[in-house]
Amino acid sequence: MRLALLASACLVPGFLSDAEAAGPVRRHSRDDSAAAQQLAQQHARAADASSQKVAAGGIIQSIAVQGNSRIETPTVLSYMVVQPGDPFSRDGINRSLKTLYATGLFSDVTMKREGGTLIVQVRENPIVNRIIFEGNHGLKDNDMLKEMALRARAVFSAQTVAADRQKILNLYASKSRFGTTVTPQIIRLGHNRVDVVFKINESPQTLIEKIVFVGNKHFSQGDLAAVISSKESAWYRFFSSSDEYNPERVRYDQELLRRFYLHNGFVDFHMVDATGELSEDHKTFYITYTVHEGPRYRLDKVSIRSNVPNVTPKGMKSHLEVYKGQYYDGTAIQDNATDMQDWLQDNGHPFAQVRTDIARNPEKKLVDLLFDIVEGPRVYVERIDINGNTITRGDVIRRNMPMGEGDAYTPADRKYTKMALQDMGFFKNVSVDETQGSAPDKVNVSANVVEKPTGEFSLGGGYSTDVGIMGNLGLKQHNLLGTGVDAGFSGTVAYYEQQADISVTDPYFLGRNFVAGADIYFVQNDYQTYQKYKEGQYGFSLRAGYSFNRYLSQSWTYTLVDRQVGNAFPGHYAGNNYDTPSIYVLQDAGWSLLSQISTNFTYDRRDNRVMPHSGFMLNLGGDFAGLGGNEKYARVKFNGVGYIPLDSITGNHAWTIEMRGGIGYMGDWSHSGDRNIIDNFYLGGQNLRGFLQGGVGPRSSHFRCHGPGTSSGPYGAGGWCPWAGQDDFLGGKFMYTASWQLDFPLPMGEALGISGRGFIDSGSLAGIRVRHRYDRKGTPQVPGLGAATYTPISGDTLIPRVSGGLGISWNSPFGRVNIDGAVPIHKYRGDRVYPIRFGFGQQF
Repeated sequence: MRLALLASACLVPGFLSDAEAAGPVRRHSRDDSAAAQQLAQQHARAADASSQKVAAGGIIQSIAVQGNSRIETPTVLSYMVVQPGDPFSRDGINRSLKTLYATGLFSDVTMKREGGTLIVQVRENPIVNRIIFEGNHGLKDNDMLKEMALRARAVFSAQTVAADRQKILNLYASKSRFGTTVTPQIIRLGHNRVDVVFKINESPQTLIEKIVFVGNKHFSQGDLAAVISSKESAWYRFFSSSDEYNPERVRYDQELLRRFYLHNGFVDFHMVDATGELSEDHKTFYITYTVHEGPRYRLDKVSIRSNVPNVTPKGMKSHLEVYKGQYYDGTAIQDNATDMQDWLQDNGHPFAQVRTDIARNPEKKLVDLLFDIVEGPRVYVERIDINGNTITRGDVIRRNMPMGEGDAYTPADRKYTKMALQDMGFFKNVSVDETQGSAPDKVNVSANVVEKPTGEFSLGGGYSTDVGIMGNLGLKQHNLLGTGVDAGFSGTVAYYEQQADISVTDPYFLGRNFVAGADIYFVQNDYQTYQKYKEGQYGFSLRAGYSFNRYLSQSWTYTLVDRQVGNAFPGHYAGNNYDTPSIYVLQDAGWSLLSQISTNFTYDRRDNRVMPHSGFMLNLGGDFAGLGGNEKYARVKFNGVGYIPLDSITGNHAWTIEMRGGIGYMGDWSHSGDRNIIDNFYLGGQNLRGFLQGGVGPRSSHFRCHGPGTSSGPYGAGGWCPWAGQDDFLGGKFMYTASWQLDFPLPMGEALGISGRGFIDSGSLAGIRVRHRYDRKGTPQVPGLGAATYTPISGDTLIPRVSGGLGISWNSPFGRVNIDGAVPIHKYRGDRVYPIRFGFGQQF
């Protein structure tokens, strides 16, 4: 019996018709080997039939191969079991036939005997000319080709087509399109070639109609539905894919439920079952989670045991974060054990491990908890290998790793090494592997990296609420010649600002844990939109810093800058045109020299310093001005930011809560200092959205002046008032801010680089800090100005201002675009509001 090419081509749709009838869920779970087994059985029957036609007995004198055009005769002979000199046996010929079929090179093979010659007649499988997809919209051609075994110019086989069809169905199932059908068609061409066409009929996404929990007594359906990542279909879920059925997500939900119950004291909890049932119309799923809760336990005895030298239970008692009487919380207990272990390993016990053990008392519903501190196996780093670094030097990578060859090695080192290399910002991907060393107590560590471009060249423009239309030019290299040195130049020319900056930073100066850098800069700000003066700065700064450990670091900066308050001069009274700066601006006009030293302590526990998603960072800083120069003040600032991931609730990594807060105070330590208002804190704009930049806090109040010879005005009858200054923001010496922000994804946002946010900002600024105060009537004239200087001050209050709004960010090819719309919820009289902040280009 012969298997012609046409029969092979028809086999594919014949096999698939059975799968179509089985339904989408069964098709998704069908074993791909079924088609291969069916075809193998057909080949076996054909081989048996062909071998029966060859008469046994005698010796094979020669073997002649016929019908082959692409495949050479020696290749065909090499696959055969029988060779010249072997006896004619049906078993050997049968095995040779099956072997030739198994190569996948032939659609038909027969053998016959002519005297002492064995004639092998073959028909070669065709060559694939093209692979064509029709009807696919939800998946790209390349995405499917990556998963398939079939390739252009490869040998066609029906088994491969059947397997590839199933892989396409699996891809659609991962997109929750379980009703999709895929029908392969074979188009025969000349010269024994074929086109393989996959006709795809895409189905809508299969959504979750209903989620049911069985066995729950302590928590309601709604409570448990809030825990899992799968959600019932609803019109407002276009932001996420959580209402699409996904078997992997259902398995993840089981783990979320387990953590939730352990977090709330249900030590005996276990998942009984989790099933997804497809509706009869194949359009929706019904998911059922069956749980066993058990009783809820409280902690009874909490104890510590230690066999580590110089580590006593009494000494570790202060590190306990759980207590007797509280409900058992598996998450808190594990976090406490991790914190204790990290502390021990950071304080002279690198091999210490903290394990937890519990003893249940079901009758009393109590749990005894033991923190067992043990000495783990002593393992040392034998060798560190760096792979994939085509640009970054090996020693630059090694110095950022928290361990070296010969150091003690703990499981936590692997996690911290990956984090440290990711924080460098030089690599797309980082993985850390470990293998057994030359001895049981040695390990080899491999850091595998994929480089990414670290140079930047920007030439463009944009618009910002703060500086107006702008153009910019930048040239930066964050990994100069692979040394890790960050160097660059940037310049901006905007309607209200001009700036240029040259900077260089070496994160490991002289090969040590010491950051060194320098900046030379020029800035010219024109505040004419809301203040009647310009500010210029020309100077440089020198920077240095070091790390105490992987979390705590300190930096120092010395700044010497020449500043100018310019374009500030008395105007003239002309009706209601009050375009003159206030006296508080006029008294600061001219040049001043700032010589300042600053220091900052940073404690960073974020999961990623480039794109944080969890953890927190605290920063305590101080400035001291007066080492020369005209300014003599001290300033202290404290800021913190924390991130709370919402993955377990939303099932999407893009949802994050961000909380920020800060407080600052400055005071003058000498009466001889200039007390320039340009050194004060300012509130509004980026640090308090919904308000004008600097528009919150103390300001000079505009007052109405009626001119000479009038009986009204601040100077009484016949008083002279040649000018009256406008409102000017004066800043303050005490400021606090707080912000709550929710980052969330937008439809198609991940593909387009767009994300959304909602926020509430609050803060206040107070404390008048000026050279002289002129806020009392009868204030004498200022020499050289020739005018009375009474100028009241308002807005000096710590009443909190609050705003709320929404914003979006877009990482466009031309730079980052930010739009924030905010509405003041609570403001003080005279505060300047600004509801929309827009930034486009390289600065915002």
